[in-house]
Parts: sequence; C-alpha cells; structure tokens
Amino acid sequence: MDTKVLIVGAGPVGLTLAIDLGQRGIDCVLIEQKEAPEFQPKMERCNARTMEIYRRMGLADKIRAAGLSSDIPMDVFIVTTLDKPPLIHHPYPSVDAARQQALEVNDGTLPLEPYQLISQYTLEPLLKEEAEKLDSVQVTYGCKFIEFEQNGDGVTTQVEYSDGRREQITATYMVGCDGGTSNVRKQLDIKLRGEGNISQLQQALFRCDDLYDKIPMGDGPGKGRHYHVADERATFLIMQDSTKHFTLHSKVENEEEMKAMFERTIALPLDYELINCNPWRQNLLVADRYRRERVFLAGDAVHLVIPTGGLGMNTGVGDAIDLSWKLAATLEGWGGENLLNSYEVERRQIGDRNVGASRFASSGRRIWRSMCGPIMFEETPEGEKSRADLIKVAEPEHKKTNDMIGAELGYRYVGLPIIWEEPGGPEHLFRTYEPTSWAGARLPHVRLDDGTALQDILPNSYVLLCLSNSTDGSESLAQAFADIGAPFNTLAVDCPAARALYQRDFILIRTDLHIVWRGNEPHEDPKHLAHVATGYRTIEEG
Repeated sequence: MDTKVLIVGAGPVGLTLAIDLGQRGIDCVLIEQKEAPEFQPKMERCNARTMEIYRRMGLADKIRAAGLSSDIPMDVFIVTTLDKPPLIHHPYPSVDAARQQALEVNDGTLPLEPYQLISQYTLEPLLKEEAEKLDSVQVTYGCKFIEFEQNGDGVTTQVEYSDGRREQITATYMVGCDGGTSNVRKQLDIKLRGEGNISQLQQALFRCDDLYDKIPMGDGPGKGRHYHVADERATFLIMQDSTKHFTLHSKVENEEEMKAMFERTIALPLDYELINCNPWRQNLLVADRYRRERVFLAGDAVHLVIPTGGLGMNTGVGDAIDLSWKLAATLEGWGGENLLNSYEVERRQIGDRNVGASRFASSGRRIWRSMCGPIMFEETPEGEKSRADLIKVAEPEHKKTNDMIGAELGYRYVGLPIIWEEPGGPEHLFRTYEPTSWAGARLPHVRLDDGTALQDILPNSYVLLCLSNSTDGSESLAQAFADIGAPFNTLAVDCPAARALYQRDFILIRTDLHIVWRGNEPHEDPKHLAHVATGYRTIEEG
C-alpha cells in the first residue's frame, strides 16, 4: 500500500490531522491498533482555540450538537460531599452565555468560539465518521504498527492486522500520534524529559441517571461540571457530556474502593453503574525532538501534562493543525525546507509552555489540597475552623486550575525562520490574554461592522489583510506568492474595530491564522517576504 502520509494512532489528534490533510486533498492512511473507538472519557473538553480550529474545519457545530447542552453552566466547586453546601463555588458561563458575551464585546479579548465540554468517547467516533467521508483518507482500525525504516525517499512501515496478516505501507511521511507510550517515538529513540510519575490515581467512569438533577449546587440542581473533594485522596468528580456519566478520580487501590469513594462523595441514595476503572499517572514531560527526518510526532507522543487547565488533547490538536498545512505545502511542491523544519521549532516551544502552564495550574490545587484531611468532614469546632482556613487559601489558588485563557489563545511563535519577527514582543501569560497582532501570534477575533467574524471570511491560504480598505501596493506580493506556487489571497476590509485592534494597515496571515508580518506600508521586498513565509529563505538571507 502506498500513500503520502501514514498516521499512527486514531485518537482525537490523529483523526484531526487526517481530516485536515484530507480536506486539503492529501492522500493519507490512518491506522489504529484498537478495533473501534473505546468508551473511555480521557479528555473532556475542547478549549476555545481548539473550537476555533474545528470551526475553520467545518466541524464546530457538529461537535457542539454532540457535546454538553449549550445552556448548562460550567461552574466548579470544592465540596466535602455533594449533599452539603459547597465550600467554594467558582461560576463559569454556559456556551450560550459565553457566545452572548462575545457578541457584546468586540475588542479581541474573547475567542470566536467558547470551549465545549465533550467526552473523548463522543468526540472520537464523530471525528472518525468525518475522516471516513473524505475520499483521500483511509481509516483502518485493528491495525497495529510494528516497525519502520526510512530513507531520503520515504518511510516503509510494517503493520499487523487483528487477524494476523502483515502488510507493508510505504509513505512519503509518517506521523506518530500514538499516545504517551508511543512506539513510534521509542523506535525513533526520542526521550521524554521532565517530571514523570508525579502521582498515581484511579479513574472510574460511572453511570448515574439521576445524579445531576439531584445535586443541590449553585443556583439550581446539578449546576456545574467539576466537584473537587476536600479529602486526603485528591478526589474529584467530573460531569461528562451526557449529564448521565461521571468520572471520579481518587488515590485508591481498586474498583471496590472507587465504588465506596463514589458513594461517600455523592452522599445520596441513588442507583449507579461502574462502567470501567483504570489507573493513570500524572506527568509533566516534553520530548527532546518532534521529528527525525521523515517521521514526525504529535500529541501525547511528545508532551504529557496534568489534566488541570485542559491542555493535553488541546495542545495536540494545535500540533496536528500546524503540521498538516506544512506537510500539504511540501507535498504540493511549494513549501521550502524551512517550512517543515519549523514544525518542531513552533510546537516544541508550545509544548514547553503548556507543560509549564499545567504545572502552574496544578500548583494552586496542590497548595490547598495539602490542607485537606479527615478533619474537613468533622462537624466540630475544629472541623469548622479547618474548612474556614481552607476556603481562605483555596478561593484564590484554585482559580489557577481553570483560568487558562492565555495558554489557549495567547501563545506566540518566536525564533522562527518563517516569521518576519520584530524585536521585543508581548510576554506570554497563562491566565490572562492580551490580544496582539505581533508576528507569530494568533490573529485575534474581531467582528466586522455587519457582525461577520473576520476569521470566517479569511480564505484557507496565505492572506494579506488590508485594513485601509485598499489593496494598492499588494500586487507585487501576490505575484511573489504566485511565482512560488503558494496559495495567496488579498482581502480589503473597512472596519475601524479591526484597525484599532491590529494597529497596522497590512497583516500577512498564514492558513492557520498565525501572523507572519505586519506593517503600515506594503513590504519593501515582497519577494523576500514571500520566500520567508513559505520556507525558502530566512530574513537574514535576503
């Protein structure tokens, strides 16, 4: 079997990569050792940036329809048990409320799409179905990656099907999206560095049809998504996308102890079913490399984080989108050498940043959890005082766990051969987001005067955004991209809000909505700019 790109691993990252390649008309084969998507929660949220990506792929509405209802708030609580008033209540808006807020604020500080609570067991089958609709994508489950060889022309991979048959797949490139224990990474002899095996917990998936409607939290029954228990076992309960399924995480030994912990936590006489229970380890790790020659890595294969902040799968989706268009450009013949080389440079720095963000997010929880223990559950003056002391500490510290909008939207690629960088630049912050048009940043969301989102009208190509409502002077840049064979469009926009936000008259944007260059006059050397953007030259080689 021959293909352009072989993708190993059909989790959300591998499926996203396959869909985006397929939408670009690139032949690819996606293999997965499992026989079918499993009913395992793993991730539970697509963050705002991921939903913007899925919107651009035409998938956002389908994901919202499959996930948690848009009118359910995302509140977070710290509790002793679910039948008692919470110790702490941090309110977070529903999708409907977040969307309404985004319609009322047009200064770039909010994303085009808010986050969406959706479980992996819901998202994976949805993405699988979308991938299988594409003529250029072949999805094969029950197919195990065995080993590979590569040379200057391509990658030859041995695979084994569930019936014992073996086959050879030849690809121009291969991408390992096969998770934290990645066999592709191991065969590349690439190491993960950082803090491994920090803590081990059990994760259990429960079905309890009546629980959500009977939790007396917030402003109404069941209001919320996360319930953190003030105990000595780091217990927390997460509502999944159906409101009928819940995952419980706790430092216990086995299924029976998980059942007992679930019953203690809900403290309500309800019927339930334990569906599965599995151990997992907390890690903060980043790979030394994201690539060796024609083989790339993405997702958990190159970065492992503590789930606090929701940066695991979402960082992987960013990897997939960054790599997809660069692979397509190279295979289509218009991408220079620096383009594919930039994948590792761009995404490894984000992997480092997001591991740091995850460490920061989890630090707040570790601080207040160090105060927890059996005394929190005592109806005594000592118990009351311990809960009061906990509230004082946890009120500010726990917000670190969920307030991560800067990590989602504010990352900026720096030190790259394909970005026309300016000296300086804004600091990357995890918890807050300051919109910017600085080269390397994501183009901030803004609505035009007629209400249209600017992101929605940007073609899937390089785009020169002209905010003076005139394309005068852009012809030379268009010709430079045409000479390379790279897709390019010019878009003139007369929108004072956009001009005030972006602070420049001309913005050159990549297909993934990251900014290449900005200026108040057409670039003085358009050919050089086009060659930098497409990976043929660096700024210094001008």
